[in-house]
Amino acid sequence: MIGQELLSDVVEIFEKQGRLIELPKDKTIVFVGDTHGDVEATERVFDRFLDTNHLIVFLGDYVDRGPDSAGNLELILQTKLAHPEAIFPLMGNHEGWAVVTVSPADFWEQLNRQEEQHIASTLSLLPFAAWHPSGVLALHGALPDTDSIEAIQDIKLGSSDWRRITWGDWMDAPGTVLDPGALGRPVYGRDAFETILNRLGLKVLIRSHQPHAPAYLYEDRCLTIFTSKAYGGTHRYVALLRSEKAIRTARDLELVEI
Repeated sequence: MIGQELLSDVVEIFEKQGRLIELPKDKTIVFVGDTHGDVEATERVFDRFLDTNHLIVFLGDYVDRGPDSAGNLELILQTKLAHPEAIFPLMGNHEGWAVVTVSPADFWEQLNRQEEQHIASTLSLLPFAAWHPSGVLALHGALPDTDSIEAIQDIKLGSSDWRRITWGDWMDAPGTVLDPGALGRPVYGRDAFETILNRLGLKVLIRSHQPHAPAYLYEDRCLTIFTSKAYGGTHRYVALLRSEKAIRTARDLELVEI
C-alpha cells in the first residue's frame, strides 16, 4: 500500500499550491481524463509528456474500477513529489472519500482504517480546478456557481460548489438544474453552463467524469475526455492546449490518443 512518508511529503505540496492552479502561458498543457486504476494510461502520459515543454493536469478519479488503483495513485503522487510544478492532479469524486463515499469503491474498501484515513486526508487537499489565461478552466465535473474564478480558491470541501465540481454532470438540454442529484450526481443544463461560463469570463470548460457524454457540448465550449479503459472503452485520449494557438472553442485544443 501507499507509504505514509510519501503521503506526508505530498501533503506539504498540496497545502502550498491551494485549491486553484493558474497554468502558465509558455507551456503546452496536457489534460488527462479519468484514469481509474489504469496505471498503463498514466505511464503512457508520463513517458510521452513529462518534460520541460509540457505541463500535465489530471482531471481526477485515480482509484476504483480499474485493475491497479493503488499503483496508479502511487505513481501519480510519486511523480508529483519529484516534479511538483510539472504535474497537477485535481480532485475527482473518488478522491473525496473524506466527506462523501462513492460506489464502486473497491480501492477504498480494501484499506484498513488507518490507511483509509491517511489516504483520504491527503487527497482531501487536492486542488479543485486549474485555469489558463487563454480562457480555459479544467476540473472534474460541472462549474461551481461562483462570481469569479478566484473564488474557487475559497470553496470548502463538501460544500455545494465542491459537489458541483466533483460530482456534476452536463446534459444537452435547456435549463439550469435538471436533476439535483440528492442521492447521486447532479445534472445541469445549457442555461447553467452558459450563464456561469460567461460570468467567469471563460471560453472553454474541459472536464472528465462522464465516460459516455458527448465529447463536445454547447457549441463546442465544453469538452469531456476520458483516459482510462476502466469503462470498457478501446481508446485513451488526452487534450493538448498549445501555447501558440488562440483558443475560441474546445475544437482549438488537440485531442491525442495515447
